[in-house]
Amino acid sequence: MASTTLIDHTSELPAQSGGEPPRHEDLYAKRKQIYPKLAHGKFRTIKWLVMAVTLGVYYGLPWVRWDRGDGIPDQAVLADFSSEKFYFFFIELWPQDIHYMAGGLILASLLLFLVTSLLGRVWCGYTCPQTVWTDLYIWVERAFEGDRAARMRLDKAPWTANKITRKLGKHAVWLVIAFWTGGAFILYWHDAPTVAAGWFTGDAPLTAYWFAGILTLTTYFLAGTMREQVCTYMCPWPRIQGALTDEQALNVTYRYDRGEPRGPKRKSESWDDRGDCIDCNQCVQVCPMGIDIREGEQLECIHCALCIDACDEIMVKVDRPKGLIAYDTQIAVAARNEGLTPTKHKLVRPRTVVYAVVMLAIGSLMAWGLATKSTIEANILKDRSPPFVTLSNGRIQNGYTLKLVNKASEPRTMLLDVSGLEGGAFRVIGMDHEGSDTLELPVEAFGVDRYRILVVADATVPRRQVTFTVRDAATGETDVNISSFRGAEQ
Repeated sequence: MASTTLIDHTSELPAQSGGEPPRHEDLYAKRKQIYPKLAHGKFRTIKWLVMAVTLGVYYGLPWVRWDRGDGIPDQAVLADFSSEKFYFFFIELWPQDIHYMAGGLILASLLLFLVTSLLGRVWCGYTCPQTVWTDLYIWVERAFEGDRAARMRLDKAPWTANKITRKLGKHAVWLVIAFWTGGAFILYWHDAPTVAAGWFTGDAPLTAYWFAGILTLTTYFLAGTMREQVCTYMCPWPRIQGALTDEQALNVTYRYDRGEPRGPKRKSESWDDRGDCIDCNQCVQVCPMGIDIREGEQLECIHCALCIDACDEIMVKVDRPKGLIAYDTQIAVAARNEGLTPTKHKLVRPRTVVYAVVMLAIGSLMAWGLATKSTIEANILKDRSPPFVTLSNGRIQNGYTLKLVNKASEPRTMLLDVSGLEGGAFRVIGMDHEGSDTLELPVEAFGVDRYRILVVADATVPRRQVTFTVRDAATGETDVNISSFRGAEQ
């Protein structure tokens, strides 16, 4: 019988004062507040522009109108659960089109893989929602409390009317932004003008209030108080991206071949026998993650490149070339460190080619599918119990259910034809028709209708296939379904 051995390592841990064993909570470091300093430079400007564009798209897209016909919200982007449809400008997806949504997610993932293999974690540094909203919250914080040094002094200062006013003002604006964020998210699931008009009168759906409240709280806490902890502990992407990059991928890199040995420098000192890094720590002070890029690649680094702006600004002041911290590859830094000339950065590599080819294949397949997607859908379901009925005249009757879907925005007339049985006839319950002639079936715009069809044939007819053809009377668009017809002795 196997036995289990328990090893107690608590005796190896340092004891508290008085000889008591350490408490469990003392084994974990408390979070240190990060006070990012405002950086100036091209990458900071790019981040401002990206933040403005992404926030503008998020808050403004639900208000973009798109004519969809009577009875449907004229909204360009809408996930309409009540009608079980998703609209994206000219694309209309039904539940049967879920594979297109899956394809879109696959394309987005492949695009993220491709960008990561080329430029590292630029998604994290520029367009990730956590980064964008945290950047916005820090901007608000800076507006109320000042830059890094001023915020640090304010937090250490005793509580006064000035401090309380600044703190309350900051958190009030944070809550307003969080509410706008949660409210904007709701507009993607309901008609934006209708929900906005009924929000403050209590006429909006209960789910709208519920989910807006959840998004308000999550935005406030994730962007306002948790910040870098979300990227470090909650997000899986830092762990995944390590498998998607190689030594040829561009990353925000401290060029240790040029910066070391580093240390403070006076103006009278020579640059001989030393690196260009003057150990000013500006790269650390501007980092929203609070890390030191000079320590090499780190899981916490989001490649926002603000350390590049801060370092370039210092290099200009000390009259040294820019680019001590820059987008570079591991292989280039290693080559320069050995006194070799680094090879030119290769964008086209087996990894990037595979991502691009797979993206092109899936994208082309989806585009072809959307371009040729039928606007009618007919499904035939044969009755299983009973499989047939013998009529008083000796003929055999089989029952079927026709589900007819009109995906167009206008009413249509469909022509139903049943073929494949010699001497057979059909009728639709509730309609004045019986025989083998084509039957007209009216279908409403975006309608889903079901019809009961009874097909009759002689008892001598062998078991065979029956073809149900549905055709648009105006356009000729056709959908064909094949089922079986059973007789008494089959």
